[in-house]
Amino acid sequence: MKKLLYRSLSFFNILESKIAFYPTVLALFGIFFAFLLMYFESLGISKYLLEKAPILVVDNGNTAMTMLSALISGLISVIVFSFSMVMLLLSQASSNYSPRLLPGLISDRKHQIILGIYLSTILYNIFILFSIQPTGDKYQIPGFSVLMGILGTVICIYAFIFFIHNISQSIQISNILKKIYTQSKIRLTDVIEKESTHLTQFPDSDDWHEYHSEKSGYLQNISYTNMINFSKENDTQLHIIPFKGSFILNGIPLFKSKNKLNKEQVKQVLDNISFAREELVEDNYILGFKQLTEVIVKAMSPGINDPGTAINAIDYLTELLALRMQKKDINVIRRDEIPYLKITTVDFKDILYQVMVAIRTYCKHDVTLNQKLLVMLHYLLQQKTYNQDYYDNIKEEATLLLADAKDAITNPTDINRLTNLAETFTFELNNAAENE
Repeated sequence: MKKLLYRSLSFFNILESKIAFYPTVLALFGIFFAFLLMYFESLGISKYLLEKAPILVVDNGNTAMTMLSALISGLISVIVFSFSMVMLLLSQASSNYSPRLLPGLISDRKHQIILGIYLSTILYNIFILFSIQPTGDKYQIPGFSVLMGILGTVICIYAFIFFIHNISQSIQISNILKKIYTQSKIRLTDVIEKESTHLTQFPDSDDWHEYHSEKSGYLQNISYTNMINFSKENDTQLHIIPFKGSFILNGIPLFKSKNKLNKEQVKQVLDNISFAREELVEDNYILGFKQLTEVIVKAMSPGINDPGTAINAIDYLTELLALRMQKKDINVIRRDEIPYLKITTVDFKDILYQVMVAIRTYCKHDVTLNQKLLVMLHYLLQQKTYNQDYYDNIKEEATLLLADAKDAITNPTDINRLTNLAETFTFELNNAAENE
């Protein structure tokens, strides 16, 4: 039962990120609502409304059919325009910023819900239009249902106005960067808060029994609760070898177990590990670092040449790296102070290097960005950290940054400015260390 629940939640999480999820759900609701009102019509709701408020009821069959047909045609035009705007948004974000941003933009619930409102109203009006049947020389007019169709169309008009406003905001790079930063910060903060402060070390797993993956995809989610329950029931400990978010190929080592497992037990472990063909920041904060780095690199490409965007992205990277300095490089899941599960994580050193090496490669010729990166590294050296070795990693990256800048920049004045800036930071750090 737990396995079924976990697999269902994992499947729903993937399905929810699809652009057609909410439109499909709301479209089905529109069809259901149409049949519900047909049932109310059979109970005489339109006749009652005609007696109490005749001004609200369309009492002519031809008028009702013409009105519904016009509403349907207009809404179809609106939905075509809206879908075209979404595709334009995705195309522009992919070409100007980074293709890796697309999953986050596609999964925007606001856009999906608005498109769903359009679809549900169109389908509702279509089914109500079919329900208007001639009876002799007259039409059986569902007056109340037609009124609800008109109200639904009015809601669609206001939803369209909100859609235009929201999509114009979504395409702005400042809002895209803020969204990436916010999602990454929430995920990283949640990971840090769940870390145990217990000092019991996880045993060495070099000689443990190794088991391999049976499918390919990005390592997306792991059911920690089920894994711990499995470890307790089978008196073992588990070590997940690849880090979360990495692409797993079929047949490569996936996890280790302290005790040997049979085929059924291996299947139980694999069932609690979910794979996906796309990455989302909500599931893996590392993707936030990758996206911000790619935005910086893209902004500094000759075709874009937007150092302002690169500087804004570096500001967000600075805050995320400062937060990452508070996290351990090893993630051990415990219950009752007993370590059951070890999750391999990306070291701070690797994260910082991968971020800096990409930026250094494409931005080392720009004096402004080099200054900004030195300021970022100086800021990180002043932050509290879980591991003092992180400071050495930061100093190493500052040295590499300055070396690349000296090779790429030919103007001696610019080189002296960067060198003096780096020496000033070093002097301040040495004085701070002496005062401590």
